[in-house]
Amino acid sequence: MVRTVITAIGGGVVGLTFLTGVPAAHHGTNINYDRSKQWTAHAVVTEFRYINPHAQLFFDVTDEKGEVAHYSGELLPNPAMLIRGGWTRKRSTEALRYGSKIVVTAAPARAGGNTVLILKITNEQGEELLGGVGGVPGGGPPDAQRGAP
Repeated sequence: MVRTVITAIGGGVVGLTFLTGVPAAHHGTNINYDRSKQWTAHAVVTEFRYINPHAQLFFDVTDEKGEVAHYSGELLPNPAMLIRGGWTRKRSTEALRYGSKIVVTAAPARAGGNTVLILKITNEQGEELLGGVGGVPGGGPPDAQRGAP
Protein backbone atom coordinates (compact mmCIF):
# COMPACT_ATOMS: atom_id res chain seq x y z
CA MET A 1 0.00 0.00 0.00
CA VAL A 2 2.76 2.47 0.93
CA ARG A 3 4.68 1.54 -2.22
CA THR A 4 1.58 2.22 -4.37
CA VAL A 5 1.07 5.65 -2.78
CA ILE A 6 4.73 6.58 -3.29
CA THR A 7 4.60 5.43 -6.94
CA ALA A 8 1.40 7.39 -7.54
CA ILE A 9 2.86 10.52 -5.93
CA GLY A 10 6.12 10.17 -7.84
CA GLY A 11 4.28 9.68 -11.14
CA GLY A 12 2.07 12.66 -10.36
CA VAL A 13 5.09 14.89 -9.69
CA VAL A 14 6.75 13.81 -12.93
CA GLY A 15 3.51 14.35 -14.85
CA LEU A 16 2.94 17.75 -13.25
CA THR A 17 6.51 18.80 -14.02
CA PHE A 18 6.07 17.71 -17.63
CA LEU A 19 2.77 19.54 -18.04
CA THR A 20 4.00 22.79 -16.53
CA GLY A 21 7.19 22.79 -18.62
CA VAL A 22 5.63 22.27 -22.06
CA PRO A 23 3.60 25.48 -22.46
CA ALA A 24 6.60 27.61 -21.48
CA ALA A 25 8.89 25.83 -23.92
CA HIS A 26 7.86 27.85 -26.97
CA HIS A 27 6.22 31.15 -27.79
CA GLY A 28 2.94 31.50 -29.67
CA THR A 29 3.78 32.81 -33.13
CA ASN A 30 0.20 33.75 -33.96
CA ILE A 31 -0.06 35.69 -30.72
CA ASN A 32 3.17 37.65 -31.20
CA TYR A 33 2.63 38.75 -34.81
CA ASP A 34 -0.29 40.36 -36.64
CA ARG A 35 -0.69 38.55 -39.97
CA SER A 36 -3.60 40.81 -40.93
CA LYS A 37 -1.10 43.69 -41.30
CA GLN A 38 1.53 41.90 -43.40
CA TRP A 39 3.60 43.94 -45.85
CA THR A 40 6.03 43.31 -48.70
CA ALA A 41 9.19 45.30 -49.45
CA HIS A 42 12.50 45.18 -51.28
CA ALA A 43 15.29 44.64 -48.76
CA VAL A 44 18.99 43.98 -48.35
CA VAL A 45 20.21 41.19 -46.05
CA THR A 46 22.52 42.36 -43.26
CA GLU A 47 22.78 39.06 -41.35
CA PHE A 48 21.33 35.56 -41.29
CA ARG A 49 21.48 33.23 -38.28
CA TYR A 50 20.64 29.55 -38.70
CA ILE A 51 19.68 28.86 -35.08
CA ASN A 52 17.02 27.20 -32.92
CA PRO A 53 14.17 27.56 -32.31
CA HIS A 54 13.83 29.68 -35.51
CA ALA A 55 16.37 31.04 -37.97
CA GLN A 56 16.72 34.82 -37.83
CA LEU A 57 17.07 37.25 -40.71
CA PHE A 58 18.25 40.82 -40.29
CA PHE A 59 17.62 43.17 -43.19
CA ASP A 60 17.33 46.82 -44.20
CA VAL A 61 14.47 48.45 -46.08
CA THR A 62 14.93 51.86 -47.71
CA ASP A 63 11.76 53.93 -48.10
CA GLU A 64 10.94 56.41 -50.88
CA LYS A 65 12.57 59.24 -48.88
CA GLY A 66 15.86 57.32 -48.73
CA GLU A 67 15.53 56.54 -45.02
CA VAL A 68 16.75 53.10 -43.96
CA ALA A 69 14.85 50.99 -41.44
CA HIS A 70 16.62 48.03 -39.81
CA TYR A 71 14.50 44.92 -39.22
CA SER A 72 14.96 41.64 -37.41
CA GLY A 73 12.74 38.74 -38.32
CA GLU A 74 12.24 35.14 -37.43
CA LEU A 75 11.51 32.48 -40.00
CA LEU A 76 8.52 30.34 -39.16
CA PRO A 77 10.16 27.06 -40.18
CA ASN A 78 12.62 25.81 -37.59
CA PRO A 79 16.00 24.44 -38.76
CA ALA A 80 14.67 20.85 -38.83
CA MET A 81 11.87 21.93 -41.17
CA LEU A 82 14.33 23.89 -43.30
CA ILE A 83 16.54 20.81 -43.63
CA ARG A 84 13.56 18.65 -44.65
CA GLY A 85 12.85 21.19 -47.38
CA GLY A 86 16.45 21.01 -48.60
CA TRP A 87 17.55 24.24 -46.91
CA THR A 88 20.69 23.17 -45.10
CA ARG A 89 22.75 25.65 -43.12
CA LYS A 90 25.17 26.03 -46.06
CA ARG A 91 22.45 26.52 -48.67
CA SER A 92 20.56 29.01 -46.48
CA THR A 93 23.59 31.10 -45.56
CA GLU A 94 24.70 31.23 -49.21
CA ALA A 95 21.24 32.29 -50.43
CA LEU A 96 20.86 34.88 -47.64
CA ARG A 97 24.42 36.19 -47.36
CA TYR A 98 25.26 39.78 -46.43
CA GLY A 99 24.27 42.21 -49.16
CA SER A 100 21.80 39.89 -50.92
CA LYS A 101 18.87 41.76 -52.41
CA ILE A 102 15.54 40.14 -51.59
CA VAL A 103 11.83 40.81 -51.55
CA VAL A 104 10.39 39.98 -48.15
CA THR A 105 6.80 39.59 -46.98
CA ALA A 106 6.48 39.98 -43.23
CA ALA A 107 3.95 40.32 -40.42
CA PRO A 108 4.75 42.96 -37.78
CA ALA A 109 5.06 42.23 -34.09
CA ARG A 110 1.95 43.14 -32.12
CA ALA A 111 4.23 44.85 -29.60
CA GLY A 112 5.46 47.25 -32.31
CA GLY A 113 9.00 48.02 -33.33
CA ASN A 114 10.95 46.54 -36.21
CA THR A 115 10.63 42.88 -35.29
CA VAL A 116 8.71 40.76 -37.79
CA LEU A 117 7.69 37.25 -38.72
CA ILE A 118 9.08 36.42 -42.17
CA LEU A 119 6.33 34.87 -44.30
CA LYS A 120 7.97 34.81 -47.73
CA ILE A 121 11.38 35.57 -49.27
CA THR A 122 12.15 35.91 -52.96
CA ASN A 123 15.65 36.50 -54.34
CA GLU A 124 16.71 38.97 -57.08
CA GLN A 125 16.06 36.36 -59.78
CA GLY A 126 12.46 35.97 -58.60
CA GLU A 127 13.04 32.51 -57.11
CA GLU A 128 11.02 31.81 -53.99
CA LEU A 129 13.42 30.98 -51.16
CA LEU A 130 10.83 30.74 -48.42
CA GLY A 131 7.28 29.84 -49.35
CA GLY A 132 4.05 31.57 -48.55
CA VAL A 133 2.83 31.40 -44.96
CA GLY A 134 6.30 30.43 -43.77
CA GLY A 135 6.59 27.19 -45.73
CA VAL A 136 9.71 25.92 -47.40
CA PRO A 137 9.40 25.59 -51.18
CA GLY A 138 10.44 22.57 -53.19
CA GLY A 139 13.78 22.36 -54.87
CA GLY A 140 15.53 20.56 -52.07
CA PRO A 141 16.89 17.07 -52.33
CA PRO A 142 14.19 14.38 -52.56
CA ASP A 143 13.23 12.56 -49.41
CA ALA A 144 15.03 9.25 -48.97
CA GLN A 145 12.76 6.27 -49.47
CA ARG A 146 12.15 4.13 -46.43
CA GLY A 147 14.50 1.18 -46.30
CA ALA A 148 16.74 2.63 -49.01
CA PRO A 149 20.49 2.46 -48.29
